[in-house]
Amino acid sequence: MTHASDAAKTVRIGIVGFGTAGRAFVPAIAKHSGFFFAGFADPSSSVRERGAREFGVAAYESIDALIERGALDAVYVASPTTLHRAHVELAARAGKHVLVEKPMAATLDDARAMVAAADAAGIVLLAGHSHSYDQPIHAMRALIDSGELGRVRMVHTWCFSDWIYRPRRPDELDASQGGGVTLRQGSHQFDIIRLLAGGAARSVRAKTFDWDPERRAIGAHTVFIEFDDGAAATAVYNGYGRFASAELCFDIGEWGFPAQSRAMAKPASVEDELRAKAERAHNAIPASAPNQPFFGLTLVSCERGEMRQSPKGLLVYTRDGKREIQLPTNVSPRELVMREFHDAISGRKRAVHDGKWGLANLEVCAAAIASSERGEEVFLEHQVALERRA
Repeated sequence: MTHASDAAKTVRIGIVGFGTAGRAFVPAIAKHSGFFFAGFADPSSSVRERGAREFGVAAYESIDALIERGALDAVYVASPTTLHRAHVELAARAGKHVLVEKPMAATLDDARAMVAAADAAGIVLLAGHSHSYDQPIHAMRALIDSGELGRVRMVHTWCFSDWIYRPRRPDELDASQGGGVTLRQGSHQFDIIRLLAGGAARSVRAKTFDWDPERRAIGAHTVFIEFDDGAAATAVYNGYGRFASAELCFDIGEWGFPAQSRAMAKPASVEDELRAKAERAHNAIPASAPNQPFFGLTLVSCERGEMRQSPKGLLVYTRDGKREIQLPTNVSPRELVMREFHDAISGRKRAVHDGKWGLANLEVCAAAIASSERGEEVFLEHQVALERRA
C-alpha cells in the first residue's frame, strides 16, 4: 500500500530476469536518487555470478528468494513473458510495487489477472519500458496538450529492422508465448500511437506476415487503428532486415546512435542462439546516446500541423514553416520510466502507463493478430482514455 511517507524514503528495488531488458534498467535505477538496486534473481548460475560480480549486489535463483531475503519495496519483472502473471501476482501478494516488462503478458486473461492482483493488494503496477517514453514522443504529447496544433487526426509509426534474425529464445518467436513482432514490437508501436491519439482506440484491422520458412514467427505487420474521436493510425513493422527505417530517420538507429548495417545470418542452433543472446545482453541497450532514439519514423498529423522526430528533438510543420524543438539527450527513456514509477509509488503523480494502460496496449496486439487470422475488423473492450494534464 502506498503511504505519504513513501515520498521521502528510498525504494529498494529488485530485478527478476537479468537478460537484456533487466540489465538495461540498472543505470536508470542508479541515476534516480529515490531508488536503490537491492539485487536480482535469475535461474542461470553464470548470469548470477557475472551480475553479482559486476554490480556488487546479491543474486538469487528465484523471485521467491529475492523477495524473502532482499528486503524489497518494489520488483521489476523482466522474466520471460509467460512468467509475468505468476511473478506479478507473487510480488503483489507480498505487497511489493511492480514494474513489468512489455509485452505485459502472453494473454489478455493473464493481463486482467495481473491488474486485479495489483488492485487487490493496493500496489502500483506499471507496464513498460516502451518507446512511448522517448523524449520526442513526450514532446509531441505536450504540444498536443497545448492546443497549438488542434486535435490529432492521424498518427503513423513505421519501423523496419532485423528483429527476426537477432539471437532469440524459442519463446520470443512463438505468439502463444508472447513472441513475434506484433506482440514484442507492436507493444512499442501501439503504446506510442495510443499515447499520441488519446488512448481510447475503438477497433483494429490488421494483416500479419510470416514469410521465412526457416524462421517461423510473425515477422511483419500492417495495422490500422481507429479511435473513438475519429482519429486514425497505422503501425507498420518489418523485422526481416533487408531495409532499415534508419534510412528515413537521418541514419540514426533505435537507441540514438548512427545506424550500422548488419548482415542477415542463417538461423543458428538453439544453443548457439542462447549463448549469443546472453552475450548481447551486456551491451545491447546503451544508457546514453548523442541523438534522440529512432524506433522508426513517427509522424503525427493534427488539424493545424504535423510533427516528427529529429536527431536533436522534434520537427514541427505549420503554415508558418518548419521549426525544431531541441530536447535533452542526456536523459534516457528508462530514466523516465523510473521517474514515473517513483512518482506513482510516492503518490506525487498518477502513472499513465499503469496496469490498465498496459492491458489496453496488449489488447491492440491481440486484436491485430486476431484480425489477420479472421480477416475482419476487431472491436476493443479494454481501452482507457488518456487523462488530460495541465
